[in-house]
Amino acid sequence: MSPVRRRTALGVGLLAASLLVSQGQTTSAAADSRPGIVVENGVTQPVFGYADAIREHVWVDAPFDSDHDGVMDQISVDIMRPRATERGLKVPVIMDASPYYSTLGRGNESELKQDTDGDGLLDKWPLFYDNYFVPRGYAVVLLDMVGTHNSTGCPTTNGTPDNLSAKVAIDWLNGRGTARDADGHVVASPGWHNGKTGMIGKSYDGNLALATAVTGVRGLSTIVDIAGPSSYYDYTRKNGVVTRSNHYVASIANTVTDPDRREHCAPVRDEISAADGDATGDYSAFWEERNYVKDAAKVRASVFMVHGLNDDNVRPDHFSQFWTELAKHNVPRKLLLSQEGHVDPFDFRRTAWVDTLHRWFDNWLQGVPNEIMKEPRVDIERAPDVFESYRDWPVPGAKETSLWFQPGEVAGGPTGLSVKHAKGHPADLTFQDNPSQTETQMVSDTSNVGPNRLVFLSEPLTAPLHVSGTPVVRLNASADQTDTNLGAVLVDYGPQTRVSWETSGEGIKTLTTEDCWGESSPSDDACYKQTAKNIVTGDRERVSKGVMDALNRNSLTTPEPLVPGEKYDFSLPLLPVDHVFAPGHRLGLIVVGSYRSYSSVADPTRANISVTTKISNFQLPLVGGHQAASRAGL
Repeated sequence: MSPVRRRTALGVGLLAASLLVSQGQTTSAAADSRPGIVVENGVTQPVFGYADAIREHVWVDAPFDSDHDGVMDQISVDIMRPRATERGLKVPVIMDASPYYSTLGRGNESELKQDTDGDGLLDKWPLFYDNYFVPRGYAVVLLDMVGTHNSTGCPTTNGTPDNLSAKVAIDWLNGRGTARDADGHVVASPGWHNGKTGMIGKSYDGNLALATAVTGVRGLSTIVDIAGPSSYYDYTRKNGVVTRSNHYVASIANTVTDPDRREHCAPVRDEISAADGDATGDYSAFWEERNYVKDAAKVRASVFMVHGLNDDNVRPDHFSQFWTELAKHNVPRKLLLSQEGHVDPFDFRRTAWVDTLHRWFDNWLQGVPNEIMKEPRVDIERAPDVFESYRDWPVPGAKETSLWFQPGEVAGGPTGLSVKHAKGHPADLTFQDNPSQTETQMVSDTSNVGPNRLVFLSEPLTAPLHVSGTPVVRLNASADQTDTNLGAVLVDYGPQTRVSWETSGEGIKTLTTEDCWGESSPSDDACYKQTAKNIVTGDRERVSKGVMDALNRNSLTTPEPLVPGEKYDFSLPLLPVDHVFAPGHRLGLIVVGSYRSYSSVADPTRANISVTTKISNFQLPLVGGHQAASRAGL
């Protein structure tokens, strides 16, 4: 490892290093004249140039042929590193692997890669990572996923070639692969690399970071996953219900392919569409290939996850299911949960995010002992720009607590929710599935339930009620058809000011002013438009939701038709949540059949569904459990 210079001591053991720096010496022997990073106040400092940084472009040989043309694919890699690496500086790599560099672009301003002078080297680098981290002693790598931009082959939307695109580059960085320049000459593995790589990215890019981590590749030291899908089945389906149809997987592959290669890659997309199972929504080997949760035990890297609790694109079950597996295997980890939708933390918590990310990479890639891993593991946005810290997630003390359905006080009105069992004989409540019912209709006007839903509503709460984890609706129910969908919504009824995640911008608005993060060159500035929170005060908020195909009540792979009129036990998980219901608010659970705004294809049976209320219940992960529910008057 290259020597490290520290301007400010980080502890008693580093005092000598600080004194040496004040005399113009490095922390190693005076005879060692290699340049080193500089650490002040626990973080690396921008002591290396940006405008004079070395820019390179190589193609890494891949062990797969995604387009079946008889030639192994090549993965395009753009590299920027401090010029001091030519004089012995050893640096880690921060890598953003993406399929979007020439199509949708990256970040809030949709930046694309640009080679403005035609010399084959990037002049415009998307995002701020290069501007900020290269001067601090990092190399930044922007990798084109297979079949996108300058990489050869065809995208497979989280198929094996996509999943291995970054791994082959990390193997090359660590001397286990080959790369070539524009003339086809072999490029040796870089001597400037310190052996550590960190991956970062939002959405598909975060997905590629997860995919690389579960390979267990040596040399990947950390990943920062910002709202990346951890299982593509759960991105396009849920519990047997198709939530994105019309061969959505192939459509994504088409979107990220450059227009001049779309015809060439059409046969690959046809293969994807033939295997995706749009007609059933069942789980298959096609989806198993695109599931990273099952391989979480292979992760060697630390993991920093970021997710919006109101993300309706990559829903929060993607972080929760992977996070749960990481915990089982004691993987070093950190979590940031926001109230926004599908938004990068650079755009909802910019200053704090850059500081946290800086310390995270310094710790895991540069070995700077800044004690970030001794801080609380989890930060959660509780109200607009109000964050609270916790030791873990779900929040410690959360316990599964049963809320039982109570008789309604008014005919045609809502029924109740309580920790107490309802008295009297079991009662059945019946409603008819209406596939055209909107979510607004589902959650509005709870005083008049109507024929197409069940409404369970608590009394006004007398104390705060903190839900942290995955709620589950347990229904004992029958239908008069052989198939039906089931849906449920958890709603907070009561006035509150919150992030307006349902409007354009998913909780943020982009301003005309800019601020700068890092250093600039004539072709690439470090400045980005600032953002502000979109805030709204409303009388209700959807907290969570869930869907299920009754055919898949026991298995995602094997559908089982219902016997009309026969009772079954259904366990319907909602999306994970971390929400505090305020005193005076009412907790509402809405049960429906088809859920139009969640699933792309409604069930056509229009079944009549009967629920046995005395046997059914709502399992809520409450911080404080039964006692907290009782204090809140449930």
